[in-house]
Amino acid sequence: MFKENTHSYLLLIFISSLLILTFYTYRKAQLHDMVHAYESYKVAVWVPVGAVFSYYLNHTMGLGPVLAASVVGAIASFIPNMNTNSAYLKKLPPAVYCGAFIGMSNTQIANGFTFILTASFFTAVFLVISKSVLNGIGGKLGTLAFLGVALTYFLIFLLG
Repeated sequence: MFKENTHSYLLLIFISSLLILTFYTYRKAQLHDMVHAYESYKVAVWVPVGAVFSYYLNHTMGLGPVLAASVVGAIASFIPNMNTNSAYLKKLPPAVYCGAFIGMSNTQIANGFTFILTASFFTAVFLVISKSVLNGIGGKLGTLAFLGVALTYFLIFLLG
């Protein structure tokens, strides 16, 4: 960007401002708790549900990755309404939505439900161990899903 816009001081000011604000936020925001907490495995078992449902809508029903994940996320958002007093049901939408990101995978990477379930397992493990890490930071669920898919693909590469 700088090579193409060397004459634009406004771009330099804009990017410098973004860097300063990012550094300030990193220094002031609490990115993780001081005590490491774990998510319940009872919540993490819902990751494969979101992944399989999203993958089915994406590839079998032909909705496409974005619409399939959106439908899964919208449905998951209503889960706590089934019993508004349940603390357990309030924790499920993020797990289901994390799985929906796995279901967005292309068939060249995720070539079947076995791959999706394996990636969901790894993602669920990452979800359990990362409960107190990067709280309030956008992209955590997608990053966890990416890690699960990448690890699964890497293992298939090593074994195949």
